[in-house]
Amino acid sequence: MRLTQWTDYTLRVLMYCAACHERAQPVTITEVAQAYGISRSHLTKIVQDLSARGYLETTRGRGGGMRLMHPAKDINVGAVVRVTESDFVMVECFDPQNNQCRLSSHCRLQSVLGQAMQSFFAVLDRLTLEDLMIPVGQAAQPAGVAHVALVPGLPVRPAASAA
Repeated sequence: MRLTQWTDYTLRVLMYCAACHERAQPVTITEVAQAYGISRSHLTKIVQDLSARGYLETTRGRGGGMRLMHPAKDINVGAVVRVTESDFVMVECFDPQNNQCRLSSHCRLQSVLGQAMQSFFAVLDRLTLEDLMIPVGQAAQPAGVAHVALVPGLPVRPAASAA
């Protein structure tokens, strides 16, 4: 299973806003686009969607930007992924209307993958946006891995590479 770029960027926007929640000025789309190297126009659509869904408060004009509408501890990661992903049909047999598989009546694949997806969401449902944030000064850096700061003043540990 692979999350879409839309969901990835949605989570990045929310995390960036959570990291900047104490500062006086709101976060801007341009700021997030530059921090992550993402298209500003693509982020604009994501921010509009997050605003419409009640995750972000946005203001236009000079001094405008975006802020989380709720504390990071109240934003469930599983819920965000569910509303941003459009398709959880992992294999044909997950879609009974279009299933043409001749093995469906005696195959355990659907059951096994269904359990895997339930486990995936069980983990995400236990997490809030706040849980994804590493407090400043507590980010343990793996040996030999340079630290990356995507939000000024906030250290972020890069994802472990698959070996």
